[in-house]
Amino acid sequence: MRAFLSAVALSLLLASAAPAQQTPIPVKVVVVTMFEVGADTGDAPGEFQRWAEGEHLTERFPLPNAYHDALMNDDGVLGIVTGMGAIRAAGTVMALGSDPRFDFSHTYWIVAGIAGGNPNLTSLGSAVWASWVVDGDLAHELDAREIPSTWPTGYVPLRKSTPYEQPRTADNGMAFHLDEPLVTWAYTLTKNVPLADSEPLQKGRIRFSPEAAHKPPHVQRGDTVSSSTFFHGKLMSDWAAGWAKYQTDGAGTYVTTGMEDSGTLQSLTWLAKAGRVDLHRVLVLRTVSNYDQQRTGITAAESLAETKIRTYSAFLPAVTAAYQVGDIVVRELVRNWPQYRDTPPK
Repeated sequence: MRAFLSAVALSLLLASAAPAQQTPIPVKVVVVTMFEVGADTGDAPGEFQRWAEGEHLTERFPLPNAYHDALMNDDGVLGIVTGMGAIRAAGTVMALGSDPRFDFSHTYWIVAGIAGGNPNLTSLGSAVWASWVVDGDLAHELDAREIPSTWPTGYVPLRKSTPYEQPRTADNGMAFHLDEPLVTWAYTLTKNVPLADSEPLQKGRIRFSPEAAHKPPHVQRGDTVSSSTFFHGKLMSDWAAGWAKYQTDGAGTYVTTGMEDSGTLQSLTWLAKAGRVDLHRVLVLRTVSNYDQQRTGITAAESLAETKIRTYSAFLPAVTAAYQVGDIVVRELVRNWPQYRDTPPK
């Protein structure tokens, strides 16, 4: 009996000494950015710095199993940097979304980053809300020098033998359709936001032929093709337009191209299956830092040589626009959280 009582006493002592399980921190909004060029604050900005400074993201949560730590403010807004490319984005979002320290059950996720833009449909410095995210990586591909003369592209859908072959195989993860009422709400809320124009932007866009390319920066809607391969050139842009139409059965319209969103959406889709996130609360905002093809009078190769991060013709305007437009949505969600916590805006 004495031994039994001693064992009970020891168990009680160990239980009292064990740390109490913490209640997960409720997160209102996660801002997903893809890269930062230096420190999180205080130097030349990448995608994250405007958010870190403007939203006062000062509380750091180490994420050793992700690309970058998570930073949060007192309003329930959390920001991350995924790293460039779909693989890094998928890993970072999965690591964050699975972290038991956080409650993401009512969280809104806003991807906010720069992109290449199709000059037939958008202009430098513009901000584009997507309804569709289309993966541009999973495919068969032939070298351009061996493409049959009758083919419009060397890209062939998986399990097909010719470009855009019908019927399309409904591959999970090739196209992600965001919640249309939420996208419409975000666009309506921000469509009249004035975006800064400048002489360098005007000079940059006037060298392109399409009328849409000449417009001042503005907020619009349009879909995004996500490819870890940084494609460039008019023919590749034509491929992306066709690929978006094909993978969405004609519903998607290619306007911007990024390198991460398909990875982010894939992880969020699986996290939703696990009951960790609500997939109806995801927004993708891409801002145009450069055109996806050459200007009049030069080749695609010459244009690519001019296209490097931080030397994009609209790099800083696009970084600023992503924060300027996206933060209006974040502030509205936080300000009216009792309304939006249980009922997404429409």
